[in-house]
Amino acid sequence: MKTRVLLVDDHALVRQGLRSLLELTPDLEVVGEAGDGEEGLARIAELSPDVTLLDVRMPRLDGLGLLRRLRSDAALAGTRVLLLTTFDDDVVVLEALRTGVQGFLLKDVPLAELAEAVRRVARGDTLLPAALAQRAARALEGRPAPFDSADLPEGLTRRELEVLRLMARGLSNREIAEALGTAEGTVKNQASSILSKLGVRDRTRAVLKALELGLL
Repeated sequence: MKTRVLLVDDHALVRQGLRSLLELTPDLEVVGEAGDGEEGLARIAELSPDVTLLDVRMPRLDGLGLLRRLRSDAALAGTRVLLLTTFDDDVVVLEALRTGVQGFLLKDVPLAELAEAVRRVARGDTLLPAALAQRAARALEGRPAPFDSADLPEGLTRRELEVLRLMARGLSNREIAEALGTAEGTVKNQASSILSKLGVRDRTRAVLKALELGLL
């Protein structure tokens, strides 16, 4: 079964470029396009894509606005989103993390990286490059902000902290297991424990909470 992808970007050339790349990959299918956030919201509701590639800056409704609308709509809250970015705005990165984006992707990314990013987000992984985690940490310095998670009820174990740091690098459970020399099922259980202890519901928010607590 192919992974169904929606492209949301106000630049037609960018959409054409992404479509051309994705069409070279047999297991991925572009099911639609949108030129602004409002149109993107309608297309997501209509098409229910597996992954949406979303630009940050768009007319009518920008990428962050679209993300907020998705997360506030019970029927669309589970939409998996890869944010297209140039990594030039720490505030945007931080706000996207808070809003629950599943990952970040450069617009000029090569085909192999683009395809693998889409596959991983479709599987439920989070893509947060280490450089972005560092930028988010810098953006948080001196300006702790409200965050919808519980206070840390108990400390993380040493192994859980290792897993969390690898999660912050965007590694999947399988890749973390390989890096630590353990079973993927064990990592899955440890990741669940990390989310529970941090009081958050997904890996992206776990990384952000860990940054706020100074754990990374």
